[in-house]
Amino acid sequence: MEPATAPPRVPTRTGEDRPTALRRPAIDEKRDPQPFDLPEFYTPYPARLNPHLDQARAHSTRWARDMGMLEGSGIWEQADLEAHDYALLCAYTHPDATGPDLSLVTDWYVWVFFFDDHFLELFKRTNDRRGGKAYLDRLPAFMPPDPDGTPPPPENPVEAGLADLWARTVPSMSAHWRARFAESTRNLLNESLWELSNIDAGRVPNPVEYIEMRRKVGGAPWSAGLVEFAAHAEVPEAVSDSRPLRVLRDAFSDGVHLRNDLFSYQRETQQEGEMSNGVLVLETFLDCSTQEAAEVVNDLLTSRLQQFEHTALAEVPALCAEYGLDPRQVADVTAYVKGLQDWQAGGHEWHLRSSRYMNEGQVATGQPAPGGLRLPGPTGLGTKALLPTTTSRAEVARARRFTHVPHQRVGPSRLPEISMPFATRLSPHLPGARRALVTWAQRMGILEPQPGVPGSHVWDRERLLDYDLPLCAAGLHPDASPAELDLVSAWLAWGTYGDDYYPVVFGRTRDLAGARICTERLAAFMPLEHPGTRLAPANALERGLADLWARSATGMPLPARRALRGAVEEMTGSWLWELDNQALNRIPDPVDYMEMRRLTFGSRLTMSLCRLSHSHGVPDEVYASGTVELLENAAMDFACLVNDVFSYQKEIEFEGEVHNAVLVVQNFFDCDYPTGVAIIGDLMNDRMAQFQHVTAHELPVLCDDLGLGPEARQALQAYLRDLENWLSAILTWHHGCRRYTEADLKRQQSRPPRLTSSAASPTVGAGGANADRVRPGLPAGPTGLGTSAARLSSTVPA
Repeated sequence: MEPATAPPRVPTRTGEDRPTALRRPAIDEKRDPQPFDLPEFYTPYPARLNPHLDQARAHSTRWARDMGMLEGSGIWEQADLEAHDYALLCAYTHPDATGPDLSLVTDWYVWVFFFDDHFLELFKRTNDRRGGKAYLDRLPAFMPPDPDGTPPPPENPVEAGLADLWARTVPSMSAHWRARFAESTRNLLNESLWELSNIDAGRVPNPVEYIEMRRKVGGAPWSAGLVEFAAHAEVPEAVSDSRPLRVLRDAFSDGVHLRNDLFSYQRETQQEGEMSNGVLVLETFLDCSTQEAAEVVNDLLTSRLQQFEHTALAEVPALCAEYGLDPRQVADVTAYVKGLQDWQAGGHEWHLRSSRYMNEGQVATGQPAPGGLRLPGPTGLGTKALLPTTTSRAEVARARRFTHVPHQRVGPSRLPEISMPFATRLSPHLPGARRALVTWAQRMGILEPQPGVPGSHVWDRERLLDYDLPLCAAGLHPDASPAELDLVSAWLAWGTYGDDYYPVVFGRTRDLAGARICTERLAAFMPLEHPGTRLAPANALERGLADLWARSATGMPLPARRALRGAVEEMTGSWLWELDNQALNRIPDPVDYMEMRRLTFGSRLTMSLCRLSHSHGVPDEVYASGTVELLENAAMDFACLVNDVFSYQKEIEFEGEVHNAVLVVQNFFDCDYPTGVAIIGDLMNDRMAQFQHVTAHELPVLCDDLGLGPEARQALQAYLRDLENWLSAILTWHHGCRRYTEADLKRQQSRPPRLTSSAASPTVGAGGANADRVRPGLPAGPTGLGTSAARLSSTVPA
């Protein structure tokens, strides 16, 4: 095991372009067929073996032969199946399954690995995308939603196997599980085209794209569905799509896939010509050696496993209580979590043994120390549980995540080179929108302290003018009418005000319960059936949302209204996630941060507004496609990272925040600020390059695949132009507003928010009779001896 004070973990790129403190000698590769030494793994759960292993082996061999997967298939012989030993994989990953259940689960894994090799031989090696698509398009018919449905006659072993497995599995599962499992199976199958497209283009994906797509093509969410089956523990429908359960599935999936990437690197890159392997992705992105990339992949694997643990222990119990799950449902969720843990442990043990992977020098009883030496400790039968389950590197990283010192002096924010291929056009109605926004904000009460809420005077007129949100709106919608521009400006102001309000009012006092109540009430101001009907608003957040919802949702089709409401709820819910991390002083895991950042930034909200004008021209299946999802995620990530590099000093030095991509990278790599900025700059520009790649190469293929007509293609092109405007406007706004520079931060720090004349009189509102009296020119909140800690600090909110 390595010493507790590990060297910096950022792989060197070209020597002189990295700070001196991060330069170190290149790692010598082994003179060995293996391209790198496997790293030391974090294995928090012991592997256990199902006693029905031999039964599953015998059954799966008979079944594979009956389905036509062995002799004569051109893919496998029986010796291949025996060498891969998928029954051993399932016996390790489902140690408590019954004999019949283990045999059925093993058949599923035989099928999915056969599909992978079958698709490789028929379509990947020949770069036959058209044939591959036709092949994949037939497979959903073999998973009829109705258990009594009749699939078409199978034409190959993959179709025959899927039809047989579906018929044997779904009778014991609910319709909700069948829908989820069918979707994950379709994802696993269809995203093979994404891999095929990358191979054909010789393109290595960027890290964020890779993690997202690997979940689909790698099949771990599909494996999570089989955990529910084998454990007889269906996740209750009420919580199946909640953030904690999604994070558990995603962290589980990433752990499974990143581990597999380490073991399969040699086979995939040297034998199959694969471009989608995590080690290769980071080797390319960081421009480092294969060994260094493998160590980074292992660090990310460890981080995802620790994210799984944090979610299971800190978020899942609260979720069960919040939804009032009964004892049986809580037991099912608990068994599901345990099943995912068993899968992680068993999957690792199988990778150490299977002939399918690079595992030379590994032993079944534990991990080798660096240099191939056996770790000290007991050996032999029954001693596996006594071996170390963690590493010093893993525990140092865990501790570092919780020990950030806030409000450190970082100096002016550093900006990397930012690629922006799109020009910004501004609406000619911008001056009027600026005036209208001030009037609207005053009318909503946004520029005043909130009745009965100490420290709630977050904005005043000067700050609203400084932030200049109509400038952003004018670039987002350069062709908008004056009324449309006023509406978009107000949406941006409302979202930014809420993002500032939550950490000051709820975060500073650790009032997480109050924040949840506030968030739950906001949903009541977005009724789906009668947009004008609402409760009486108690504060500016509620009043502003009620006004915006009535103006936006009236006359809007119900699906668009539902999408807009969902985007607002995602954003406000993500603010609670930030408050939870702030209370724990916890810097987020890199993957979790990137995915949540899209929500905290309000990206989906503003993108949903872009979609509205094209909702009748672009078919729903286009928006639901993986291609458009990739496009939108790349755009969102670029915009979020732009915000993070501009706001670094404001958030880290002035506010004591832990939610900033540069800080997350610094923490993960244990590196300095300039290196963190360089990495984020590269990732930001890679996301922009991906946006352009999808636009130029993947969208035309999608249009052809779906047979879109001229009108739909024209509407899609208009939506693309809106996204380009969205990207350029956000960068223009960051350069043009007075919210992020050191001079502006110090000026605003020295000038606390001041009351407008309309707010000068005492008010009594939601806080009752004890609501604070306020005076012009003074911060809102209690006064007198001992009350300074309860008042708004001089720091400018986020």
